[in-house]
Amino acid sequence: MEKVAIFVDVQNIYYTTRQNYQRHFNYSEFWTQATANRQVIAAYAYAIDKGDSKQQGFQQILRNIGFEVKLKPYIQRSDGSAKGDWDVGITLDVIDHASQADVIILLSGDGDFDLLLTKVRNTFGSNTEVYGVPGLTAPSLINAANRFIAIDQHLLI
Repeated sequence: MEKVAIFVDVQNIYYTTRQNYQRHFNYSEFWTQATANRQVIAAYAYAIDKGDSKQQGFQQILRNIGFEVKLKPYIQRSDGSAKGDWDVGITLDVIDHASQADVIILLSGDGDFDLLLTKVRNTFGSNTEVYGVPGLTAPSLINAANRFIAIDQHLLI
């Protein structure tokens, strides 16, 4: 049975599905599709913690599905901008799990991850799958993946 490790850039998936479809990503349907006939060795969802109850409920849903939720505090800067990005954390976790996984699954459209996917494929021989919103997923990320799975109507709520 193929071993998979799943890494979800929650903010990226939230905003890209909202922008393209005005709908939410269906994490349960994704889980069913991505893990069919596969053994999950790790599954992380990386999110920003604003501490509100709606968000906490969503995080519990992710836990119930099978994800370990990793949270970073939401930081509002004095100039009005916000910070809360998980790129380095995701990268470190992917590298940590790549030697044990046959497939690395990344949910993000962020082109910064193209180098990471190339690295795990070349160093560890892992296959890589990217789930992203068409038109909002960096072409470099799509090209770096062994397989690109478009987030479309069947993966939305």
